[in-house]
Amino acid sequence: MNKTRKGGLSFYHKEKKITNEKIAHAFGYLFWAVLAVILSYVLVWAVGIKTSMIGSSMEPELYNGQEVLIDRFLYNFIRPGRGDVIVFRPNGNENAHLYIKRVVGIPGDTIQIKNGVLILNGVEQPLLFADRIEEAGTASEVITIPEDEYFVMGDNCNNSEDSRSVNLGNVRIDTIYGKAWFHMAAENSGLGTIGKVYFNE
Repeated sequence: MNKTRKGGLSFYHKEKKITNEKIAHAFGYLFWAVLAVILSYVLVWAVGIKTSMIGSSMEPELYNGQEVLIDRFLYNFIRPGRGDVIVFRPNGNENAHLYIKRVVGIPGDTIQIKNGVLILNGVEQPLLFADRIEEAGTASEVITIPEDEYFVMGDNCNNSEDSRSVNLGNVRIDTIYGKAWFHMAAENSGLGTIGKVYFNE
């Protein structure tokens, strides 16, 4: 501390010191602030994206107009599995609305629909849908799912444009936008989980 005199008065000047400790604290605060911004961005990008269900093809699981949260992070690490409800661009068309369907066949699986029942890898799945399947479409004959493609169907199988349709076909991995994992519950009263389905092995 320096002491100076002016006109008989004494003044004390505090020496301003920027210590290493203060610099470390400042960088610490800056680091956590930047990290919080990055994490917020990742969370919004990964799980904060939402879309709306269009049509009745996923009833009773999802209803027309119901908002659905999309996990865009998960499929960077793992591939979609049977039973997953995925969100995708039909045929990769960026101008089309997002489709929401359930994966029933993954790469290497064989699919056929016979007598109103889905047959997966030679095993009938009579409980997979509430109703018997009226239209087999392209799955009237055995289909082997190619690498990086997925066979999808709507839970409301008799009111769904899905992989059975020539216009849509299998869904390529590069057109999948993410996994549908939560939906807004009735009257926006909260979040509900997307239900699971069980396959006969």
